[in-house]
Amino acid sequence: MTDDLSWPSHPFDFAAYGDDDKLKEECGVFGVLGTLDAANFVALGLHALQHRGQEAGGIVSYDAEQGFNSARRFGYVRDNFTSQSIMETLPGSLAIGHVRYSTAGSKGQTAIRDVQPFFGEFAMGGAAIAHNGNITNADALRRELIERGSIFQSSSDSECIIHLMARSLQRNIPERMEDALRRVEGAFSVVAMTRTKLIGVRDALGVRPLVLGKLDTGYVLSSETCALDIIGAEFVREIEPGEMVVITDKGVDSRFPFRPKKSRFCIFEHVYFSRPDSILGGRSVYETRENIGRELAKEAPIDADLVCPVPDSGTPAAIGFSLQSGIPYAMGIIRNQYMGRTFIEPTESIRNMGVRLKLNVNRALIKGKRVILVDDSVVRGTTSRKIKEMILDAGAAEVHFRIASPPTAWPCFYGVDTPQREKLLAATMSEEEMRDHLGVDSLKFISLDGLYRAVGEAKGRNAKQPQYCDACFSGEYPVEPADMIEKGFEMKAAE
Repeated sequence: MTDDLSWPSHPFDFAAYGDDDKLKEECGVFGVLGTLDAANFVALGLHALQHRGQEAGGIVSYDAEQGFNSARRFGYVRDNFTSQSIMETLPGSLAIGHVRYSTAGSKGQTAIRDVQPFFGEFAMGGAAIAHNGNITNADALRRELIERGSIFQSSSDSECIIHLMARSLQRNIPERMEDALRRVEGAFSVVAMTRTKLIGVRDALGVRPLVLGKLDTGYVLSSETCALDIIGAEFVREIEPGEMVVITDKGVDSRFPFRPKKSRFCIFEHVYFSRPDSILGGRSVYETRENIGRELAKEAPIDADLVCPVPDSGTPAAIGFSLQSGIPYAMGIIRNQYMGRTFIEPTESIRNMGVRLKLNVNRALIKGKRVILVDDSVVRGTTSRKIKEMILDAGAAEVHFRIASPPTAWPCFYGVDTPQREKLLAATMSEEEMRDHLGVDSLKFISLDGLYRAVGEAKGRNAKQPQYCDACFSGEYPVEPADMIEKGFEMKAAE
């Protein structure tokens, strides 16, 4: 296998500019079988999934003459997988790729060894895997595997899957993958490849998304439908919770190797993580977020002059709030669309500018107005306070926050980088205390029932059988986070 591990300078430090106050989605996966220059299609798909991970990306391809080839890079897809010199090293009609934001393994100082896809050479041939999610028993599995002689090359939880496959006694790679994933707890959507097969798997709860697409001459697996659009692929269907699809040039073989469970798809995919032009569960993400804004306006009305989104993730909900309330919608905050990398060295004085490097207030519009700011979430609250100060500095008469998700009071262990619980504002403060802390005239979150209604559950949340994973709001975890409990994490007491 040819593995190109070269990389440019270390990725831009987003946290220094205020992005550390947003929940970070875990990863995006994409795979293509049955078309010439498959890696080029994968690069385009990963570009469309860039919002799911900006730290690093990788592609593995297979060509009958050259075998498996790999390239891994820090930073954006557009900066790394667009040059002819790189893409020529990834020939073949079968390829998979991955974009990463670290939720397990090294954080803040990502090592190139942690960048996926991971590759393993087995007796029946090579295989590469790309994993979206988090393995909640990875520490225990790693200890067991190391004691039995496995040598790990990364700090990623995903590498456990490769080692479990290597130790399986099953006769082929798809069966070894089934065997391995039965040992895994937590959330996983996996895209994998052999020399002739493209494989997709979702865990039995279906926490993380995965969809199937069709090209003229082949098939596509993707974390979201928006990435199918960029390569002109037709959306076929979602991979079902607990389903494995094995795709060859003869078609798609579907199987269900795991014990059936009630689906618990991540509800925050609807709120923030997925791109608004994607389809989840047959529903437009954009329309769902607009519905969230409408529900929020019903639950928390306020007399004001303008409804303004905190760009960009708050925009659909702000539009919905405006339509429901009749209060005019306005772009009171403008986002700098070129805030990727900066030509300015991030010195302390630049760091102190915080969100002002990314966001600027439309002063002429805001001055003297009572402003409703609609955002998708409040995590630590640091960015919300800075935005409030910017709005007041621009001359706003009042500032009211309306949040398009319930209070985030619990960490996620299923593939989302969440601060420790004590650093979550809602874990230590009541809504009124948060209002005082942020220094705004009013603060209201959508209720959990309201959020469920917005995503199509007319009766709201069923407390006995919730339809989604909403652990970050409710503290009710569908899979026990064994590793974190071992480290001292305390689960919510049963009511």
